[in-house]
Amino acid sequence: MTPDLAGLIRAIPNYPKPGIVFRDITTLLVNPRGFRRVVDELVQPFAGRRIDKVAGIEARGFILGGAVAHQLSCGFVPVRKKGKLPWDTIGQDYELEYGIDRLEIHTDSVRAGETVLVVDDLIATGGTALAAIRLIERTGGRIVGCSFVIDLPELKGAERLRERGHSVLSLVEFEGR
Repeated sequence: MTPDLAGLIRAIPNYPKPGIVFRDITTLLVNPRGFRRVVDELVQPFAGRRIDKVAGIEARGFILGGAVAHQLSCGFVPVRKKGKLPWDTIGQDYELEYGIDRLEIHTDSVRAGETVLVVDDLIATGGTALAAIRLIERTGGRIVGCSFVIDLPELKGAERLRERGHSVLSLVEFEGR
């Protein structure tokens, strides 16, 4: 029996602050059939295409992106928060509801002309994904798609990516914050 992905994602009300419903994928990750299905569905649209790297956004994007990179037989690029990578980095600031944050990648993680698939667990406003895309493009990498398990469509993040010409795949949509 194929698992219902939405049913495997735990909703945690009022986290990390009142009025927010946090979508927790750890309940999906511990389900072997659900985890396998997610990875298969994130890989399928890109199977047979040239993908040089998968860029996974900290932290759940590491889990998903690593599995996707393995299935696509390509490299993996960790997109980390400021100060977490041990070597030369380039960074990109992005806005949050409550301030500014920064993502970084190693300067040698993507070479000019390489094709990159961006992977994360969730797209909300799109700020984090756009920062990751800008980092990769600054290295000369070319984005071939952006894949997420969850989309929160009312926050318009996927729409923002599409408006900038990026292909967006999401497996489950949840209304509400």
